Amino acid sequence: MKKRIILPITAVVIFLTTTSYKSDFFEIAKQIEIFTTLFKEINMNYVDETNPADLMDTAITAMLADLDPYTVYWNEQEVEQARIQNSGEYTGIGASVQTKDHKITIIEPYKGYPADKAGLKAGDEIIKIGDVDLSQFENDAGELLKGSAGTSVQLTFKRQGKTKTTQLKRESVELHAVPYSKLIDGDIGYIVLSKFNRKASSEVATALKELKEQGAKKIILDLRGNPGGLLTEAVNTTNIFVDKDEVITTTKSVIDKYNKTYKTQRDPMDKEIPLAVLINGRSASASEIVSGGLQDLDRGVVIGARSFGKGLVQRPKKLTYNTQMKVTISRYYTPSGRCIQALDYWNRDEEGKAVRTKAEDYNEFTTRNGRKVYDGGGILPDVQLETSKYSGVTQALMEKNAIFDYATNYYYNHQLTQPEAFEFTDADYEDFKKYLSSSDFDYTTKTEKELKETFKIAKEEGFNDEIKSQYERLLKEIEKAKTQDLDEKKPEIVSLLTDEIIKRYFYQEGLYDYYIEENPEIIKAKEILNNSNEYNKILGRS
Repeated sequence: MKKRIILPITAVVIFLTTTSYKSDFFEIAKQIEIFTTLFKEINMNYVDETNPADLMDTAITAMLADLDPYTVYWNEQEVEQARIQNSGEYTGIGASVQTKDHKITIIEPYKGYPADKAGLKAGDEIIKIGDVDLSQFENDAGELLKGSAGTSVQLTFKRQGKTKTTQLKRESVELHAVPYSKLIDGDIGYIVLSKFNRKASSEVATALKELKEQGAKKIILDLRGNPGGLLTEAVNTTNIFVDKDEVITTTKSVIDKYNKTYKTQRDPMDKEIPLAVLINGRSASASEIVSGGLQDLDRGVVIGARSFGKGLVQRPKKLTYNTQMKVTISRYYTPSGRCIQALDYWNRDEEGKAVRTKAEDYNEFTTRNGRKVYDGGGILPDVQLETSKYSGVTQALMEKNAIFDYATNYYYNHQLTQPEAFEFTDADYEDFKKYLSSSDFDYTTKTEKELKETFKIAKEEGFNDEIKSQYERLLKEIEKAKTQDLDEKKPEIVSLLTDEIIKRYFYQEGLYDYYIEENPEIIKAKEILNNSNEYNKILGRS
């Protein structure tokens, strides 16, 4: 006897509400009908029991995978997470966590919040929440950490091979868009903008006002690591430093209603104060709107490394049952006309991966003062520094948590009493490389991938014996080059190791205290701001 599974009406509604009627309606209706009948037949006839919700999730994920990574489906929990991200307020344990393979790892406990007060540290691996063993928990374990303010939860976790327990009370947590601002060197205001939530521009404005009252005559705006957020907040943040009615960005789409021009709406707080903007490879989206706008208008000097290169705009669309889809609706362009999107998701390589725009294909544009700028590859700083860059080996180290895990081990094996006393020495770097060897860290370069693909084709064509020895020799040479890569990219790797280690001892605040004295990007920004001739020359004013 066949099991009876009712097809959820949401299956049809989701596809109807997420479909654009810009193409032939009959074709859309036809494909929805095919999918609906297929979905029903699988659930009613498949040899093993099926889970309709899991099948639907798989179908949606596969469909969206052919688009871009920013067009995604959000379930109820993910909708709530997005709300928290934009508002900066939630109730929980007060820590950044990573959920993976039935484990929750503490990435960063926020100073003074429940996780911190309960003694949790970065690197702690939560294995049990209350009576729930996470190894047996199939749903999103992160949801178990949430709850009403004042409610208690017991956590069992592993630290350096030992199992421990702690109890904490959940609290309301507020994450500031501007986590740090300070007057440095007597007349330079330093402002860190970490995200573009609904409070971003107001918090930057407040910080600027307070710093000027303290005597700031120049400003450093730090957008490094800022992944973006609300487009309107990017425009409002730029507006703090530029005139009313300036075009900051335009959006273009095949759908007319998404073609918009975003201008500044208010008078600026200060359109004259010398400004340096810091970016790196993790500065994306709204960060690039701000840095690109200020660069195109010659309002400030951009320092660091090429930004991420996300020139796409998303908008959430409500679906049924409290779910949503975040869909890419348009591309955005800086005041000079640049679209800085680096990856082409609509023309993929043989492996189905997005193709990166090549430097020779960049188009040239000019800033207000006539300086040359380019599209297609993120925002290229006016002043580039090695310590801000993210090469292939650095990306691999981050993706595989090698820097994070080494910092955890470092914390439990070294004493550090104050941020300014820290120095990651040459001996420390050698120890880091030994750690990588013992942890079997490895990554595959683009050269290796193409070489292996070439050898595969050669085997199919019968050239295996003739070229095998050369192939193996080339692979060994590549391995040597990868080892050398760790030394060649030492400045950027040491910079990331320093950031991660200092946070373990002194939280974000301690890291920024260290930055204002020792960070190469800030030192360079201060140098340029203190030299009006160089500042004006970079901006094409002389």
